[in-house]
Amino acid sequence: MRRFVMKGNICYSNDNKELCVIENGYVVSEDGICQGVYEQLPEKYQMIPCYDYTDRLIIPGFTDLHVHAPQYSFRGLGMDLELLDWLNTHTFVEEAKYQELAYAEKAYDIFADDMRKSATTRACVFGTIHNEATLLLMEKLEEAGIKGFVGKVNMDRNSPDYLCEASAAQSAKDTEEWIKASKQFENIRPILTPRFIPTCTDELMEELSDLQKKYDLPMQSHLSENFGEIAWVQELCPDTSFYGEAYNKYGMFGNDCKTIMAHCVHSTEDEIKMMKDQGVFIAHCPESNTNLSSGVAPIRKYLDMGMKIGLGSDVAAGSTLSMFTAMSMAIQCSKLRWRLSDQELKPLNIEEVFYLATRGGGEFFGKVGTFEKGYEFDAVVLDDSSLRHPQELIVKERLERMIYLADDRNVVAKFVNGKSVPRDKDGDETAIFGGNQ
Repeated sequence: MRRFVMKGNICYSNDNKELCVIENGYVVSEDGICQGVYEQLPEKYQMIPCYDYTDRLIIPGFTDLHVHAPQYSFRGLGMDLELLDWLNTHTFVEEAKYQELAYAEKAYDIFADDMRKSATTRACVFGTIHNEATLLLMEKLEEAGIKGFVGKVNMDRNSPDYLCEASAAQSAKDTEEWIKASKQFENIRPILTPRFIPTCTDELMEELSDLQKKYDLPMQSHLSENFGEIAWVQELCPDTSFYGEAYNKYGMFGNDCKTIMAHCVHSTEDEIKMMKDQGVFIAHCPESNTNLSSGVAPIRKYLDMGMKIGLGSDVAAGSTLSMFTAMSMAIQCSKLRWRLSDQELKPLNIEEVFYLATRGGGEFFGKVGTFEKGYEFDAVVLDDSSLRHPQELIVKERLERMIYLADDRNVVAKFVNGKSVPRDKDGDETAIFGGNQ
């Protein structure tokens, strides 16, 4: 049995309205499961090892519900373009390179290493159409200590010849082979990944629907991100009244198919109702939506409706893997929507975005994203001593500053499912053992 205590300033969410703070308290992990948070350590835990992070911040690991691993190599480029032009100018050209395994090895080494050093513990990741490269990505994330899902992308139409699968049947065959091969991994699991409706024929969606039912897989894709994209889907799918129906008619829009839809910036009332009723997760990607001029999603409305929401970095339309950036931009974008568009939708606050980055997105992975008893023990330790200040700050204020000012250099330790993740690929545990009194 693997048991330990962590001591420090513990911050976590019970819900999206309250930030729980226990100053120099204790959180206990037993076989990767949280056993609760305590102001005073119970006697039964006083003799087990303690990671002593006195006065540092201990938070649940962040969850990234939407990131494109092959795009990490060109983050920060093409940000003057809108979505469809950006895809054709930068994205497709880069993703075609992953047919060469040597290139994929070099690129995914960088991506996985930076994921290891980040405050992210769980992620839902897009690969490319290439089986070998996608399996390589899964292997590197497994080695990096991340838990989550990786998808081999499907696209058999409206794509350049160099990045378009030969047929729906071939795409499905390759996908099934990849699903079977991915069983070798313990912490990284497969997720069906039709890129988006414009690049997937009806025949391919039918094939993927069959695979979803056969292997009981979750699904991830994009939804209502951009006006041009929405109009294109309506043209391609005249039998649907809104974008989400183009997924729903194949049984891949929540209900028995656990689903993440990225963006949902311009979803109609009917689409929102279907997402709510069928339990579709929304991956809110505020930096991406800003960079590609897509708009600002009505996250206040979604939260108030009790919908399932988390945050996504959406690299490379987002410029960084940092969920600190995703949180701060979620607040900033909500302020712009409130001020310029809809003053009935109040801006998001610190409690809400912290919830989205932890417990909100964590729900997609099960009991993940908080320190309540019975949840999987994902934790990140933050050292804010480099953010100098003359005044006394309470712990909540220190966390708030971290959301706006921190980067991965402030991460001093990370645990995923109770296991320490070294900062370096070949490193050892860096946590500090000490007394637990």
